[in-house]
Amino acid sequence: MLTGASGLVGSALAPRLAAAGHDVVPLTRPAGWDPGRGMIDRRILEGAVVVVNLAGENVFGRWTAAKKRRIRQSRVHGTRLLSATIAGLARRPAALFAASAIGYYGNRGDEELTEANAAGADFLAEVSRDWEAATEPAARAGVRVVNLRFGVVLSPRGGALGKMLPPFRLGLGGPVGGGKQYVSWIAMDDLLGIFAYLLATPSLSGPVNCTAPHPVTNREFAAALGHVLGRPAVVPVPAFALRMAFGAEGAEMLTGGQRVLPARLLASGFRFRYSEIEPALRAVLS
Repeated sequence: MLTGASGLVGSALAPRLAAAGHDVVPLTRPAGWDPGRGMIDRRILEGAVVVVNLAGENVFGRWTAAKKRRIRQSRVHGTRLLSATIAGLARRPAALFAASAIGYYGNRGDEELTEANAAGADFLAEVSRDWEAATEPAARAGVRVVNLRFGVVLSPRGGALGKMLPPFRLGLGGPVGGGKQYVSWIAMDDLLGIFAYLLATPSLSGPVNCTAPHPVTNREFAAALGHVLGRPAVVPVPAFALRMAFGAEGAEMLTGGQRVLPARLLASGFRFRYSEIEPALRAVLS
């Protein structure tokens, strides 16, 4: 069972799981899923082996009060509804894989962060903390819950990289703000590999950082992308322009960063295909 099947990750994950022999059933509003109204048809979930919850409002855009409310409700309220419904089933799934984000840690400079670190205190950190807490009903009912803290997912089809490509291809790209903030990224292929790995590794539960082992600064990321595209990447995006476009808090998300390490995945034996940023970008954009 998959929510968010039409999103950046979900639209790549569904065919990958199907190709591996899994029966993927998207959970959509026409099929009885409406978290905004507190509605879910529990019969759809009966008999599901694994539920993957990727639903959530896109964080890009100007952070008005309404936008922030949608970001919170789509994640926290939707996950709580899904988790509570799973907990009340007669036949519960074996696992709930629930999306979260490395925004959980807040803006932490160059501090190396693992799953053992506490949550930050800004808006996205608080949303991510409550997002993960919303899975507790399922966990208390004995369902294995994995909170997937996604880093910046590299895909030309959307997300941060998708928005960066047009100006970079025109030679107008460059670092954001001072460029010293860390970007904890992951290639889409590795992220899909993590889902397959988790299906085969029932000993892993709780928070799991979904990031490559070698995060880079924003300046390093911009330089690597420019090199891969054969374009200069020296035009900085000033902080005041970001504040005008995204508001103060949205700009802080783009000029802040986290240096996140996938400690639990590495300790359990997961092997990344793409550990360095430039080979990852070449593969993603080939």
